[in-house]
Amino acid sequence: MITQIQTPLHLGSAIRSARKQLGLTQPQLALAAGVGVRFIVDLEAGKPTLRLETVLRVIDALGGTLQISGLPIPPEGNSDGA
Repeated sequence: MITQIQTPLHLGSAIRSARKQLGLTQPQLALAAGVGVRFIVDLEAGKPTLRLETVLRVIDALGGTLQISGLPIPPEGNSDGA
């Protein structure tokens, strides 16, 4: 399933929905992702200043991946942003 995310609140809602569908509590997801429960609470609340690396760990713990569409594809071998 593809979920369109346009705001931190959309992301938080999608994370919460996935967690609940998997039957996980916030502490269980935090343990699975290697983060604190407070991080999960903040993420689900749509806090806009969370560290992307940690958000990706939570998405991975839920069995999801992050995909970006609509951006130009970088030339081969040039993924450093230069």
